[in-house]
Amino acid sequence: MSSHSIGKILKELRKERKLTLKELAEQTDVSISFLSQVERGKSSVTLESLKKIADALKVNPTVFFPENTKADELEEIRQQFYYKDLSCGMKEASYAPILVTLQPGENEGNAFAHGGHEFLFVLEGSLTVVVDEEKQELQEQQSIMFDASKSHYWYNYSDKPIRFLVVSSK
Repeated sequence: MSSHSIGKILKELRKERKLTLKELAEQTDVSISFLSQVERGKSSVTLESLKKIADALKVNPTVFFPENTKADELEEIRQQFYYKDLSCGMKEASYAPILVTLQPGENEGNAFAHGGHEFLFVLEGSLTVVVDEEKQELQEQQSIMFDASKSHYWYNYSDKPIRFLVVSSK
């Protein structure tokens, strides 16, 4: 899935909700021009921005990565990060399980916060997690749970992909 496909899905969701670019920009603290560029496939989106956009649109971030994504499109996504929805299609659950893959060097972005709690469990690799400016290194089979209203972000400072489970409550 190219950034153009993410942009098409974003535009469809925004229009379904009858939101202007300006209104969505205000809800997400990202610029109107950035949202426009993403919708037109002219800019790629970071984990931070994708989460903010998904929250504002009241959707799971995995909506931007459909299950029927072709292998070559999936590889393009994996060049940055990849979300896989593990909710088995449940729409109104009180939590959302997501499998995240971060590629080596995926270490740019700004911390963000949202409602609920977040649980992370590392399946492969070494994940750096920062919660309220406190850095923690999680190895395979290690986990952390925290109040998601605290400023947080995940990083891959290693030279290998990281796969981890994220369970966010609503």
